Amino acid sequence: MSAPTTINIGICGLGTVGQGVWKHISANRADLESRLGVKLNLARAAVRDLKKPRAVKIPASKLTADPMAVATDPSLHIVCELMGGTTLARKVTLAALRTGKIVVSANKALICEHGAEIFATAQKHGGHFFFEASVAGGIPIIKALREGLVANRFPRIYGILNGTCNYILTQMEDRDAPYAQVLADAKRLGYAEADESLDVDGWDTAHKASVLAWLAHGVWVKTDQMIVEGISRITPADFKNASVLGFGIKLLAVITRDVAKNELCVRVHPTLLPEGNVVANVSGVFNAVSVNGDVVGTTFYSGRGAGQDATASAVISDIADAAALLQFGKGAHLIKEVTTPVRETCRLAPPESIRCRYYLRLTVKDQPGVLARVASAMARHHVSIASVIQNPSEHVGAASLVLTTHESNERAMQATLRELTKLSSTLDTPVLLRIGDFND
Repeated sequence: MSAPTTINIGICGLGTVGQGVWKHISANRADLESRLGVKLNLARAAVRDLKKPRAVKIPASKLTADPMAVATDPSLHIVCELMGGTTLARKVTLAALRTGKIVVSANKALICEHGAEIFATAQKHGGHFFFEASVAGGIPIIKALREGLVANRFPRIYGILNGTCNYILTQMEDRDAPYAQVLADAKRLGYAEADESLDVDGWDTAHKASVLAWLAHGVWVKTDQMIVEGISRITPADFKNASVLGFGIKLLAVITRDVAKNELCVRVHPTLLPEGNVVANVSGVFNAVSVNGDVVGTTFYSGRGAGQDATASAVISDIADAAALLQFGKGAHLIKEVTTPVRETCRLAPPESIRCRYYLRLTVKDQPGVLARVASAMARHHVSIASVIQNPSEHVGAASLVLTTHESNERAMQATLRELTKLSSTLDTPVLLRIGDFND
């Protein structure tokens, strides 16, 4: 089959990202076509509401309310799935792949939940699935893992994958402001959704971590197989305590592979990072990823992790790769490698294999003997205390007790938490944060 001289593109979903893609391709069409050696035709777009006003002007003749019509249109070469969600988006994606099309997606939840099915369908029917925009916005982390670093195995990948959480944590620290106040400000400024739970409870980051874990290790790790914790219980006092200890606080995805044990761990949680750590100094809505490869060593990637332009940039990058594949066959071997992971199978690490140091904040009765009871409970689970900070609490008759531990493990710490919660001197649910000793 001869290569097309014009590549027809359909877009399902004209929200923020979809409009950004249409806008930037339209504005930069001549330059893009010159680089790619092929014409780009924005042929069709599926929307929920045909009458809704949009910032980008699109001829009515190119709009439809039926995304399946776009997915199965035989004249289209590339379908961009930018609707979000995992139900209709899955149907559209699979329908397009079954016709042998290239699908470009920014949908990390879809990939996390249905990735195996999507890649199997692409391989069976000769389609291709591109997903650079699904993780870390404008940072080309997926291309780095599947192309630039293909010679490596990855003992550790960690980083900030959610700009909303990073903005909130940055503002809390800089302004000494409580979480609820900063969240309200973030919503007003458009950095947080009306329902913020997907971001602040860690699930958005977990979906992205699942994609990265599969790329790096060939294993699909579902969110219910991870440690997933959010940022809502962090207070300004935690930032002050962390600063005294020489740390900052970031919500991180951490993907580690113990090659000797053949164990993989994927976790998402607030983490204390040493102040000199490069990821610790990434602020605002920016994302950052540190990748440790056994051949290259540590590489670092940072940039805007969300927003119309950053995500549209990644989608258009995938469209450019798809155009090259259609024209010249370039990249076909890389796509096949991604759709059929060649990594040896590894098992998920049990809790006792997940090891680090910990930061523990307790609100306790301000009375003699409390620290001794806490220390005894920790000792029973073989958790060793490294440091103690005691501060007045906001509540009368209470104290804030902050402890850091020597290296322990998740099983021991969770057992310790359960016992500490039951102590009569404990007045609130303990706050447990991990300490990231990554030595980058």
